[in-house]
Amino acid sequence: MSTTPALRGLAQVNIPADDVAAARDWYAQATGVQPYFQQPDAETPAYVEFRLGDHQNELGIIDRRYLPSPEAREGGGVIVRWHVDDLDATLNHLTGIGATEYEPVTPRGEGFVTASVLDPFGNILGLIHSPHYLEHL
Repeated sequence: MSTTPALRGLAQVNIPADDVAAARDWYAQATGVQPYFQQPDAETPAYVEFRLGDHQNELGIIDRRYLPSPEAREGGGVIVRWHVDDLDATLNHLTGIGATEYEPVTPRGEGFVTASVLDPFGNILGLIHSPHYLEHL
């Protein structure tokens, strides 16, 4: 039996959008990072991908029409949380550029604080300030 864990690490997060170019532009403004990959091209992308954060995790935005099932087109219950150093400042920045609060700032104990917003495309963007993340670095 292998001692390697089945889930080795976060490799990619994909979120859907009806207007991929608009979502690309919003996430570029939200993160301060430009996408490194756009398919088929930058003018009419059906898929774009960013590399974000300390581990260069991939955030992909896919045209909702290419999702694998009708259920996936409606959204799901998964919330991916991205570590941020200053939760309040990040929340203010995101709501200032068009996101709406989904989950208010919520202390979770021992230095853990979470919040989340809905991006302008209906996706939940989870945020966390996590002492464990900082220790891992």
